Amino acid sequence: MTATTTADEPKKAAPKKAAPKKAAPKKPATKAPARKVPAKKVVEPAKVAKRREVAAEKAEATAAHFRTVLKTIPVDRIDADPDQPRKSFDAAKLQELAGSMKRIGQQQPVSVRYDAGTRRYTLIMGERRWRAAKIAGLTELDAVVQHGIKPGDRTIRMKAVAENVGRADMTAMEEATAFQQLLDDEYSIDEVAEGTGRSAAYVGWRLDLLKLCPAAQEAMSKGHIPPALAWYVSKLSTDNQSRFLAKYMRGAFATTRDAEAFVNACRAEEDRRASQGSFFVLADETAAAAGPGGAQELLPGAHDVTDEERERLVADRTRLTKRVDKLSTAGEILSELVAADPEELAVLLAGVGGGVGGYRQRIEHLRDLTTKAIKNLRDAQAVAAVRAGAAIEINPQAAADAA
Repeated sequence: MTATTTADEPKKAAPKKAAPKKAAPKKPATKAPARKVPAKKVVEPAKVAKRREVAAEKAEATAAHFRTVLKTIPVDRIDADPDQPRKSFDAAKLQELAGSMKRIGQQQPVSVRYDAGTRRYTLIMGERRWRAAKIAGLTELDAVVQHGIKPGDRTIRMKAVAENVGRADMTAMEEATAFQQLLDDEYSIDEVAEGTGRSAAYVGWRLDLLKLCPAAQEAMSKGHIPPALAWYVSKLSTDNQSRFLAKYMRGAFATTRDAEAFVNACRAEEDRRASQGSFFVLADETAAAAGPGGAQELLPGAHDVTDEERERLVADRTRLTKRVDKLSTAGEILSELVAADPEELAVLLAGVGGGVGGYRQRIEHLRDLTTKAIKNLRDAQAVAAVRAGAAIEINPQAAADAA
């Protein structure tokens, strides 16, 4: 049976829609409390002005203390630097510069430092120009003036040495003295080398010249003895330096190399004698002591060898001299090659094994050997001369210790 719905049955009510919720009213945004700015401290105008005045004075004093200015100053208010590395100035070259400055004026300013105490200027660089200006009669000089530089300032001294080192008119002794001054200022040798543009070895060589005796230093400063030879001489004792210098000035050596070989032989003999407890002193007159040809007849060092050693030396000398005497044959061959006609030599040697080039190579090899043999004989000659013309003095203290 199908159920039917009658009009008398009540209808189901439709579900009611929920009313939309009203949004909660927004709270008004609250502003962050403003930070309280501290009130500015009021400074009295008088104090501000005073503070600014003090700062300005300090800045002005600092600038005045270290400032560098270019100005024209009177020549008679400039003094030479007592620590100037260069002590000698060529008079002729000064006259040339003075003539140039008189004609066309000063071309480059000098460098000076100002002494507020004396109100005078001391040269840093440019003494040659200053001297020439006085000769030329100039009354003023353009100068770079440095304020705040104390006398003996080591930085200024380094600049002065660097400016002078290597100049043609600066002597080796002046360089040596200047380098020593920088060492006294507590610069190292490497720092001196870097600051002056030289190698550390060069600085060391120059410093060794300060070991020369006064007579040798003067001779080198005047150009009587070359610096390279003087360096070798500086290795000798003071007495032997003086005795060698006397021999050198008398013209006892044919070449500078002969003199160097003699000095080296002296040094070796000094060391050898010192190890034996005695002094080695060069004789004043070698030729008079040995007599004509006397040095060649002696056996160098024979005075302090045993009889057995003396016999060996005699035997070896005989053997060596016989072999060396055969060099006369080689000399004859070389003389023949020198006198031969190049065209004929080309014909005669072209067909031989190695040809002309092969024979030339052999002669060049002999030439190289000859150069080395000459040096060896030069050194040997120096040793012979030193030992033959030496006075050996026994060290009294060593003799007493031995007893």
